[in-house]
Amino acid sequence: MSTHGTITKDNHAALWHGRFEEGPDAQAVAFETSIYVDERMAQDDIKGSIAHAKMLGKAKIISKEEEQKITEGLKSIQDDLLSGKLLIDYSAEDIHSFIEATLTDRIGEAGKKVHTGRSRNDQIALDERLYLKRFIPQLQDSLVTLISGLEKIAENHTDTIIPGFTHMQHAQPVTLAHHLCAWAWMFTRDFDRLNDCLKRIDISPIGSCALAGSGLPLDRKYEAKELGFSSVTQNSLDSVSDRDYCLEIASDLSITQMHLSRVCEEIVLWATQEFSFIDLSEKWSTGSSIMPQKKNPDFAELIRGRTGKVYGDLIALLTMMKGLPLAYDRDMQEDKESLFDACDTVLSCIKVFTQMICSAKWNTEKMKEQCRGGYLNATDVADYLVCKGLPFRTAHGVSAKLVRIAIENNCELEKLPFSTFKDCSELFEEDIYSYITIENSVNSRKTDGGPAASKVKEQLDALKQFVKQNNK
Repeated sequence: MSTHGTITKDNHAALWHGRFEEGPDAQAVAFETSIYVDERMAQDDIKGSIAHAKMLGKAKIISKEEEQKITEGLKSIQDDLLSGKLLIDYSAEDIHSFIEATLTDRIGEAGKKVHTGRSRNDQIALDERLYLKRFIPQLQDSLVTLISGLEKIAENHTDTIIPGFTHMQHAQPVTLAHHLCAWAWMFTRDFDRLNDCLKRIDISPIGSCALAGSGLPLDRKYEAKELGFSSVTQNSLDSVSDRDYCLEIASDLSITQMHLSRVCEEIVLWATQEFSFIDLSEKWSTGSSIMPQKKNPDFAELIRGRTGKVYGDLIALLTMMKGLPLAYDRDMQEDKESLFDACDTVLSCIKVFTQMICSAKWNTEKMKEQCRGGYLNATDVADYLVCKGLPFRTAHGVSAKLVRIAIENNCELEKLPFSTFKDCSELFEEDIYSYITIENSVNSRKTDGGPAASKVKEQLDALKQFVKQNNK
């Protein structure tokens, strides 16, 4: 396993074995082992142990020579893991045990001092926080890339008119750019939530030990500063029993995945022959094993389908924590599998969705054609009358009457004769026809955040600024 020798049986024993005369049953060991899950935190565990050794040296709990040996030994393990010279030993109970045993194997008795003033309870809480501090910026970068991609597509479609829907029924016309901006703003909120989450993750629990701190002169603030944390936790009991940061990130990830799922639902609909708004790249589509003509939006469907996994991870974490007394309980070992699954799933879904949407083509003619049915300009008829002084509720009734007449005559509102308009209200003038064109319907909506080209441009400028500020 190691290029620096073999870990001895004594070093490889469980960190808690001293009180026991018998070793655990092999089946019991297999049941409790977490190293297959927590191995991804190896670099975080080493980083934490290096800082801990420096703190122990500064506090004169270990000698400077021991501090140097421990630090150099840990760095050699780090280098060998990264290069592949050292492989994880999956017979170890967890990543902490593996690294401590490997360290002791390499530097001897000094390696046994690395755990001074520390418990696996505060050690794992530290490792998870360090891992999330690495992971969240990666997730945010992927969100920024997605937002940038949506903004660029939208910039080319500020004049592409598309029907807007409520209850999946034609409602009012908007532009494709306006719709894509709606998607993008969802993901900006996801980005901001992660920033907020980071504030609570960025607090060091190390030095809380098992639950009651330590009688040794530990300098928690020094160690936290070495690790790049903004502060230390305020209560040792809370520090080791807290998994709020796991729950919070899992909740944030669930919201992000929900946004992806909603967008993919629209993509699946828009890719149907009935809509034909979007043509997904063949690189991001699949065929059928029996029907040669098929081009299926499988990747959008898979993203939508994996939402259940992420929700399940959040529920698993909430359920795990709901009945636990303070402080640490072994149930909490189960947090990592759900946490990491949620992290991996959402990150991969964002990356796949970005590639899928940025390689798609848009059927602008089909979108505009769909705006001609469904009376999307009915509200504009009411607005026209409101501008003439009619109360909105009365104007709404007049417009509804005109819609009924148009339905009975199987025609569009703008195709009704002027006499019909006049019969419904004396306030109508010939300019009603120019007022209720689909183009005017869109461009007249100049309220902040509206679909008018000028207001969409403001959104695009804001999204560009968001990307610029957060593009690392």
